[in-house]
This record gives sequence, C-alpha cells and structure tokens, in this order.
Amino acid sequence: MDIAEIRTKIDTIDSEMLSLFLQRMELMRDVAGYKNAHSLPIIDKAREREVLAKVMDRAGDMEEYAFYFFSKLISLACARQNEFIAKPTKVRALVEQITTQLQEVFPKTGTVACQGVEGSNAQAACDKLLPRGRIMYVKNFRAVFEAVRSGLCKYGVLPIENSSNGSVRAVYELLLEYQFSIVRSTNLFVHHELLAKPGTRLEDIRQIYSHQQALGQCSGFLSSLSGVEVIPYDNTASAAKMVSESQEPGLAAIASAQCAKLYGLACLRDNIQDSDNNYTQFICISKDPVIYAGSNRISLILACDNTPGALNDILSKLSARGVNMGKLESCPVTGRLFEFMFFLELDASVQEPGVLSVLDDLERSCPIFTFLGNYALV
Repeated sequence: MDIAEIRTKIDTIDSEMLSLFLQRMELMRDVAGYKNAHSLPIIDKAREREVLAKVMDRAGDMEEYAFYFFSKLISLACARQNEFIAKPTKVRALVEQITTQLQEVFPKTGTVACQGVEGSNAQAACDKLLPRGRIMYVKNFRAVFEAVRSGLCKYGVLPIENSSNGSVRAVYELLLEYQFSIVRSTNLFVHHELLAKPGTRLEDIRQIYSHQQALGQCSGFLSSLSGVEVIPYDNTASAAKMVSESQEPGLAAIASAQCAKLYGLACLRDNIQDSDNNYTQFICISKDPVIYAGSNRISLILACDNTPGALNDILSKLSARGVNMGKLESCPVTGRLFEFMFFLELDASVQEPGVLSVLDDLERSCPIFTFLGNYALV
C-alpha cells in the first residue's frame, strides 16, 4: 500500500470521526440542560474515570494514546457544556458592564500615585504609561492603593514582576485585598549602579541600601563584597536620596544613573545587575474597572481544590478553548498548609470568542477566583 492509499484511508476515518465528534458535542447541550435542571456541577469525576477506564480496557497497547485522546475529548465536552450553563457569574456580569462602555484610547494624562521619590523606576514607568501625568509620590505599595481608593489619584503605578527576580507578591496580595483593576502595563529596562558620595572608594563602603527587589537583582555583585552590610530600603531612589543627605561615611545605594544626577552621587560600579536582560513589568491600576481598546492580556488570581489533577483541570479548560497562558506562578496561601494560589496571565481579550466562557468556567470551579483586568502591555 503506497502513501496515497494510506492517506485516503486516513481521510475516510477522519471524516467519520468528525461526524461522530460533532454528534457527541451536540449532545452536550442536552447534558447541560439536565445539569441545569437538577443543579448538578459540570465536572463529574466519577463519570470521567468510568469512561477512561473503559477506554483503557479496550485500547490494548495503545492505552496511553487512547487515555490522552479521551481526556482531551472530555475537556472539550466540559467546555461545551459550560456554554449552556444558566447560572450567572460575577466575571461575566462585570465584563458585560465594562464592555458596554469600552474606552477607545488610554489617556496620556491624569493624577497617578507611585512609590518612592524622583528618579525611581516607578517614576520612569509613570512617564512611559502617562507621559503628561501628574505624579504623587508615596512611601510604600499600600499607600499607592490608598491614594487611588481615596480619590487623591485616578491611577497608581506599581512593579508586578522582574525578569530575574520574579513576581512582587506584595502587590498581588494588595490587588486581591483592594479588588482594583489593572488597566495598562509596560516593561521597563532596569539598569543598576552602585552610588556613593563623590570621593568615596569601593573599599570604603560598609553599608549598601536599596529596595529588596533591586538587592535580589544584584545578588551576584553583592555576594562578591566582603565586610559590607546589605540593608533593604523603601525604594531605590529613596535610598540614593538618603545616602546623599547622610553625614555618615561608608554608605552606598543601588539605584539608577538618573539618581546619580539628581542627588549628586558618584557611580562606583556600573551594570551590577545579575542579568543584562533585566526588565521589570509595571502595572497601572484603577479603582474602577475599565477596558481600553487594544487590550490583549488578562490577569487572574485563583486557587483550585487541593486534590490530584485539580491544576491540570484548569490548564485543560484553557487548552480546550485555545487560550494561551503567558504566566503561571504559585504562591502559598497564608495559614493553610500545602495550599496555593496561582497568578495567571492569559494572552487574550474578553471580546474574543470563547474567552468569557472559559472565565465563567474558572469562576464556577475555583474556590478563589479574581479577575484583575484585561489590558494592553505597551
């Protein structure tokens, strides 16, 4: 049998399989109707195990392939059922409310809160996100949220993740607490220098101050020093300002070249970050949920049941609808042993077909589900 004949047989089988697949998926409308009427959940693990057990018993030496094929088929069937479930979700109501007032253009001006002082990376991110924004500097991340909550500022800008030092979990925790929305995001290249008062030598340094994230991003350089105390500080620019104003000798800060100019400091060492590809993602938050035109990224916080396969069920829901996940990071749930929340970023828009259905599905199946926003990364 030559390849043309083999492919003809495959095409015939594919046609038969497609017909049976469409019939099976159409029956999901009836299954969903029954579950609606009897208040039953979409996922029925006992039924799934029963189906897979029968498949494996009949598959012989193709058991592994058959198991994968029917597992994927079950995920698609659950996704289809979810489209017909009548129970409303909070995320659907919120998205439908927001999208009726879809904003065309992200503004270039507005009052915006950020942590630190002039010269901070957050200030640079503010200038990039809102070029004509009026910046109000505050002491810490919580103060950014409070400035937005109180109405002092319409927006807040905060770091959310660094390419070499991971997520800023304190910001995720505050997003969960305040239930604010992410409305814009940007990546900023972060270049670190060791700064001290003019005339200070590297061997004179006894204490180095900077933000915890910056210290983590420069861990290689810091570990090469001996007899130096490394001290976390509120902000890189605030650390530079403190060093410039201090009368105590032997102090240095890890901050940007801009801070050296602003606060009259000298650069003792340049490019001290561990990676030459050191980027920090900053987000712009708003108290009121808004989706602007061109939004193509969705951020979520969720938790799944602490049972085998629970996380895989979440990933299957995304895969079944062709939604790409750009980020998945776990974080321990405080006070609950071996239980985790997950930070997710999806490369998607709520206006794309099927995306809102998968958000419905996740909200219904996850004990913790928070929609942080649909926004553009610029």
